[in-house]
Amino acid sequence: MKAGWFKQWAAGVAVMALPMLAQAQAADPKPWQLNMGRGVTHLSHNAYEAHMLALWICVGIGILVFGAMAVAMVKFRHSKGAKPDTSFTHSTKLEVIWTVVPVALLVLMAFPATSKLINMYDTRDSEMTVKVTGFQWMWKYEYLGEGVEFTSRLDRKSDELRQQTRQTRQTVTAEDHEHYLLDVDNVLVLPTDTKIRFVITADDVIHAWWVPALGWKQDAIPGIVNEAWTQIDEPGIYRGQCAELCGKDHGFMPIVVKAVPKDEYQQWLAAQKPAPAPVEAAPAAPADEAAPADADEQNTEATAAADVDDAAVAG
Repeated sequence: MKAGWFKQWAAGVAVMALPMLAQAQAADPKPWQLNMGRGVTHLSHNAYEAHMLALWICVGIGILVFGAMAVAMVKFRHSKGAKPDTSFTHSTKLEVIWTVVPVALLVLMAFPATSKLINMYDTRDSEMTVKVTGFQWMWKYEYLGEGVEFTSRLDRKSDELRQQTRQTRQTVTAEDHEHYLLDVDNVLVLPTDTKIRFVITADDVIHAWWVPALGWKQDAIPGIVNEAWTQIDEPGIYRGQCAELCGKDHGFMPIVVKAVPKDEYQQWLAAQKPAPAPVEAAPAAPADEAAPADADEQNTEATAAADVDDAAVAG
């Protein structure tokens, strides 16, 4: 019996300690990750800070509530002769406290959350724009004003393994493919330390473009253009997926963003642009050899006509 109680208390303490052990994780989610990732953008940092503020407030509330419950259950238990107070009805002081305190906490959380939410939708002063279009089941990226566009879909190796597992019912391991179902044939290359505006839409059904390391998710809706922005601080490769149920292959629409320094990005962008068409020299006009002869004939005819007119006048 004592062993059972000990296990229950140990489990309770472990659960309460989880938030304290939950440190910021890497940019991409990992197996058994306890806390949300801090990300690599200004927006993801804002979201992480708001999350941690709410988390620690909840931890404090939990400690007070469960601590009060533990004290009440231990100190005022029946085995120690405690008797219930049948005359207690209510306490105005307590009612004021548990009304004012939650309101104050909500106001405390509302101010930073509102300012960060407004900042999330401020796409002004962007240095470049990328158009994202969702299709069943791939993404199309267009670098507006640069003449560069391409599609991005599940890489061939992942697709082959997916087809094999449907037939053999075997599990794909990391040895088979390190980024199984999270790799693409054409990655979205973006520069670091650059404010990038995204315009996001869809061609057929509702999709959602989501890369956790960037700190936001935006729906891609046919006929509607949504906006978002990011500014990536650290070079690296960041992965995501479609986050809206869009059909039978919804789980096979990965997103891969490769962030590189500005100089490297400019070199990549120049290599992606189509080569200018060669300028053909205009053909030379053919020499008009008959022109001088024609001119002489016209002059002779004009002279003869003038002589006839003079003779008529003299006669």
